Amino acid sequence: MSLTADDVNKIAHLARLGIDSQDIESYTKDLSGMLDLMTQMSKLDTSGIEPMAHPLDQVQRLRADAVTEADQRAHFQALAPQVADGLYLVPKVIE
Repeated sequence: MSLTADDVNKIAHLARLGIDSQDIESYTKDLSGMLDLMTQMSKLDTSGIEPMAHPLDQVQRLRADAVTEADQRAHFQALAPQVADGLYLVPKVIE
């Protein structure tokens, strides 16, 4: 797929981008190249290939799931203006 300078100007207008007239030819060439690459990639047979969450085979380091703070629920509820059955009561704001 090959874009024209008019196409690039229209895309820039829709994206609310300001492009200098001297750069339009460069943008036209680069965007056309990207669209051509996407066209080539869409023709590839990807059946049987499992999708990846990340292109690199990495594992996220996670901290241990352990309690690090003391339970202060009773203390905080003692400070609250209204509590019922362990829940904080708040004024109704939506009718």
